[in-house]
Formats: sequence, structure tokens, C-alpha cells
Amino acid sequence: MGDRIAAAWDKLGQHPAPALMELFTDPDRVAKLAGRIELGEGQGGILFDWSKTHLTDSLLGDFEALAEAAGFAKARDKLLTGAVVNPSEGRAAEHTAQRGIGRDTSVEEAFALHHRMRLLVEAIHQGALGEVRHLIHVGIGGSALGPALAVDALGHDLALVDVHVVSNIDGCALERAFAACDPATTLLAVASKTFSTVETMTNAQSVLRWFEQNGVDDPGGRVIALTANPEAAVDWGVDETRILPFPETVGGRYSVWTSIGFPIALAMGWDEFVSMLEGARVVDEHFRDTDGRDNLPLRAAFADLYYARLRDCQTRACFAYDERLALLPAYLQQLEMESNGKRVMTDGQPVTGPTAPITWGGVGTDAQHAVFQLLHQGTHLVPVEFIASIAPGDQLDPMHHRMLLMNCFAQGAALMAGQDSRAPARAYPGDRPTTTILCDDLDAAALGALIAFHEHRTFANAVLMGINPFDQFGVELGKDIAHKIEQGGTRFDASTQALLEAAGLA
Repeated sequence: MGDRIAAAWDKLGQHPAPALMELFTDPDRVAKLAGRIELGEGQGGILFDWSKTHLTDSLLGDFEALAEAAGFAKARDKLLTGAVVNPSEGRAAEHTAQRGIGRDTSVEEAFALHHRMRLLVEAIHQGALGEVRHLIHVGIGGSALGPALAVDALGHDLALVDVHVVSNIDGCALERAFAACDPATTLLAVASKTFSTVETMTNAQSVLRWFEQNGVDDPGGRVIALTANPEAAVDWGVDETRILPFPETVGGRYSVWTSIGFPIALAMGWDEFVSMLEGARVVDEHFRDTDGRDNLPLRAAFADLYYARLRDCQTRACFAYDERLALLPAYLQQLEMESNGKRVMTDGQPVTGPTAPITWGGVGTDAQHAVFQLLHQGTHLVPVEFIASIAPGDQLDPMHHRMLLMNCFAQGAALMAGQDSRAPARAYPGDRPTTTILCDDLDAAALGALIAFHEHRTFANAVLMGINPFDQFGVELGKDIAHKIEQGGTRFDASTQALLEAAGLA
């Protein structure tokens, strides 16, 4: 198989790179390079358009050959049936089971755990824990990014409970949450897979002290634990009735579908959380049942690898032309870079080329006045992804949303076409690739579908590169050194030692 993969990459590397504008001489290009996922009757759908990329029929054919050589279909089947796909840790990756796609026993377990979470959410809404107006949710990484994204995207002014997601160990983050909350009507959700993450548990202890200092009679009774280690939560003092477990086989950056999504259900109501699950399941089914270039997450991976490996693009930009998706670029940073930022393949051999590009981005139209100068006239080739919604999220004059969408579409057209000028400083080279993802509406189902699309895109990239996207040992070394600093007795390099001494930590 290794020789077949190498041969497939060699063939891909022989393709010319015609200018984007030339590719549109094919009158059917948009029809060939755009695809749509319907979210169900009355739910609308999502349009994905790769026509402004350099993908061609022949390139797509050769990428399909690469996918076959890399065993994509078999790897997809292993993912979706609960087989081991994380060989370094000997685990399955069962986030799709939370949406109903997976081993029967895992799907049944997910249903039972969701039911348990629903009972607690509804009990809180009905006053079982007294008046609850605020939730401070402490976690880090996927335990924070997913809930923060969803609550921000769906919350607006309609939230049943005011949610504050705190991840940073910097005390300023907690103090801002304290300033916005009334301790008498606040709950604490502690989100940690192991229930031992230092940053999270430190923040949790500080919230408990805040409760005590502000006269809350039973601070421990205000805690909800979201964890794959319920025994540790019991040892920490959380009552079993307020522990919402999730499986060991769901990693942090894929965990928003588990009890880590508790803040979403508490803030928006159970039905909205279910709608997210249902939107994601639609994408799961498309990913499972569709082959080759028609599989849209796989097609996205073809484009990603074309630019990262064949055009040496070191970054990929994502711009949400919707204020509700302001946190999406940060969410995708972790999903993509923690999953695929690897230097060895699953067999332990060095990777044969670049893996994950650096994911970055922002919100339109703000970004147009900040970073688009480099995208249009800089020396870097940066593939850009635009995400927008046809339906607005506001009740203001429709001109606001019309201008937003016009700017989004205009940027893609300008990046591709460029502009000649006799004054070099006013010339735009063009031929800059963009993808557009256009939702009919940005509701809970669409958000779930968007997240699932990017999960499967990330997995597809990993399979084609031969790497394991489900471990993340790279985050551990810095933590180990921080622990040594805390323990004392270790001398470090001269620079680090000087910094420790300057800060009074040595």
C-alpha cells in the first residue's frame, strides 16, 4: 500500500496549476464543484462551493485514487463502527455514536447518558436547585471551546440561563464571570475528562471559594460534574445525582455532543441540543454513505491537501461572515491543529510531507480592514474559507445583512480575479483560492452539521496522510515542565531560569 500511496502522490504532483479564471471556461464548473447537504424537511441545508479553488476533474480523480490507496473506505468504516482508530492509545473514537452512528452498545449508552442529562437539565429548569440564572462553566480545550461556540452562536438574548465559559487559568477570566453573576443564583459546571486537569480544577476551587465568601450555604450543592471519570468527581465531593458522565472513547475536541454540551442544553433548552445532534447526524450519514468526490468532507480534504502539500501553503484562513460564528475559527484551530499537527505516521515513521496547516481567521467584515491586505497583495498564498448564512440573525434593517453577504461574496470574487494597474502598488495578482460554505439559516441543526462536517474533514485529511488524529501528546511536555517548576528543585536553561527569577518563581 505504501508504494501505491507514493505513486498516487507523485501523480498528483505532476498536475499543472492553471489560473482560476481559466477554469471557468467550463460552463459546468460550478455545478461540478459545488455540493449541498439537506438537513431534513423544513430544515433547509448547506451549500459548499469549491469552484474558486484549483480543483479540476483530473485532480479529483487522482485524489480519489489516493483515497483508495490510503484505505479511506476501510478507515471510515472503522471510525463509524467503533473499531480502534487511535492506535497509540488503543481506543475507538466514538463521537458519532453520540449522534446515533456507531456500535449498537455505544449508541445505547449515549442515549442513556443523554437521557440522564435531560432529566437534570429539566429538573434545574423546573427549580429543583432553586432559582438558577447563571452558569459558570469551567473547562479547557474541547471542554470549553465547543460549549462556548454553541452558546455564543445560538444564545443571543433568548437564553434560559446566562452561561459564562471560563478556560484560562488567568484569574482575570474568572473575575469577569464573577462580575456578571449573582452567586445566589449561579451553578458551577466542572468539565474535565479525567477530573484532574490542573487549570480546570484550580478554577473550580476558586468558584467554590467565591460561593463561600458570598454566603452560599452549600457551595458543593451548586456543582455539576461533566466527566469520563465519575469516581474522581465523587472523591472531589460532587453528589452522584449531579454527575453527568461521558465515554472514555470520546476525545475532548469531539466532546460537545456528550455531557460537555450541558451548558448548551441548560441555556437553550433540550430541544436545541437535540437539533444540534440531528444536524450532525445528517452529515454523519452523508459521510458514511457517499463515496469519492461526492463525499463533501472528503472533497474538502482533497482541497486542503492540494494546497498544503502540492502548493506549499502553510496556513488556511476561515472567515465567518456572521457575528454568531465569531468563535468558530478558534474552535477549528484546536480541531484541526491538535488532531493533525503531527510529525509521524501511525506506523511511527516520519511523515512524508506537511500535515495540518496553521488554521486562523476572524469575522467579516472586521477582518477586511485588518488582514485582507495580506490575502490580496501579500506574498503568501493562503486558501480562504468563507462561512455565511442567507437568513440574518438580527431584526434590524435588512440592509445590514445584505451588505454583509455582498462583502462576503465580493471578497471571493476579488481574490480570484485580481486587478491590473499601471501602478504596481495598486495591482492585485488574483488567482487566490476560496471556498464558500453558505447555510440557509444558522440554527442549531445547521451548527451541528457545520461542526460534524469539519470533524469528518479533519479525519479524512488524517487518513490520506496516514496519521492518527485522535491523540495529542504534543500538549503534554509543556505541562510536565510547568509541574517541575511548581515542584522546585530543577534548573532549566539560562533563559528560562532568568525568567523564573525575574518573576519570583525560582
